[in-house]
Amino acid sequence: MNYTIRTADTGDLPAITEIYRESVLHGVASYEIDPPPLEEMQARFSAIIAAGYPYIVAIDTSGVILGYAYASAFRTRAAYNWLVEDSIYLAPEARGRGIGKALLAELIARCTALGFRQMVAVIGGAHPASIAVHRALGFEHGGLMKASGFKHGRWLDTVIMQLALGEGASSEPKAAIATAK
Repeated sequence: MNYTIRTADTGDLPAITEIYRESVLHGVASYEIDPPPLEEMQARFSAIIAAGYPYIVAIDTSGVILGYAYASAFRTRAAYNWLVEDSIYLAPEARGRGIGKALLAELIARCTALGFRQMVAVIGGAHPASIAVHRALGFEHGGLMKASGFKHGRWLDTVIMQLALGEGASSEPKAAIATAK
């Protein structure tokens, strides 16, 4: 393994912004059309961290950020408090090396430790590599939203996948979860 995974910090945001920029401009994982500037990415990062969700990066041996992942609220209504949505983005040179799978595995572990019970993946463009990574870590198909986005001159489908965390739905959750929602 030529990389390590650690908690992201504000010093990582320029690289995170560039990775996301490339994905917005050339990919379909995000349905954003215009890449947000650094200031917007800082605000998003701060909101996720302030809410107590994990945000992680994969870095190579020289400290270059290869990718990042985070969990966030799927919906904000109280009944959804135990459900998180994952997001994973990789630099082009990091794709196909198992880094996305490692980031997702770490994100699953951190969300489970925080007491979340379900994780959902909302996979833009029905991206085959993302579907494969999620399936490899136990996610199950939850649904398909046909022609849910229009980007790069074509209609895109969105695949929903889901993974039970910890005890999943086999017991009631604790009264409070370790986030500041």
